[in-house]
Amino acid sequence: MLKLYSFQGSGNCYKVRLLLSQLGIPFQVVETDILAGEAKTPEYLAKNPNGRTPMVEFGNGNILCESNAILYHFAVGTQYLPEDPLARTRTLQWMFFEQNNHETTIAVARHWLKYKQVTTEHRDRLEDLHKGGCRVLGVMEQHLVSRPFFTGDSYGIADIALYAYTHVADEGGFDLSGYPNIRTWLGRVSSQPGHITMDHICS
Repeated sequence: MLKLYSFQGSGNCYKVRLLLSQLGIPFQVVETDILAGEAKTPEYLAKNPNGRTPMVEFGNGNILCESNAILYHFAVGTQYLPEDPLARTRTLQWMFFEQNNHETTIAVARHWLKYKQVTTEHRDRLEDLHKGGCRVLGVMEQHLVSRPFFTGDSYGIADIALYAYTHVADEGGFDLSGYPNIRTWLGRVSSQPGHITMDHICS
């Protein structure tokens, strides 16, 4: 059976659990406590030298890492990834945006506030993260003015990628009350068939 090395509180890991659940693909979660250094053990690093989660291990021993690459792999040939070349490229565009702009502000602020003891140094940096995160949310809000999902009329992996940390942005100190299009979109995503919450424990 497919093994997913996952940390329950990670948005990146949640993305993969969500897509696999919606696709109905059986998988075994190997809970990996990144806060305790379980992704830095010699055994783990032998499989993923980058020492991060999520990581997928196939039955034949093949390994696949990086959350959005994993999403792409499993979405190929399904309703969650457009067949049209331009729409598919726009999916990747938003997934790159998520990793380069969204995660580096909103997810980092959440990690500090949820999992770390915030020092004075962190508080100074948090101000910059919040400014950057609000800019990111503004880009998303504007994009959703005239479309229900990030690649148009259909829910797909671009939405999964951006949903993961956006729906818990409040844990990073972000107030979504001023982003009505984002809040409506969050509701659309959470109402999709097969949706699971971030705290859902997969067997």
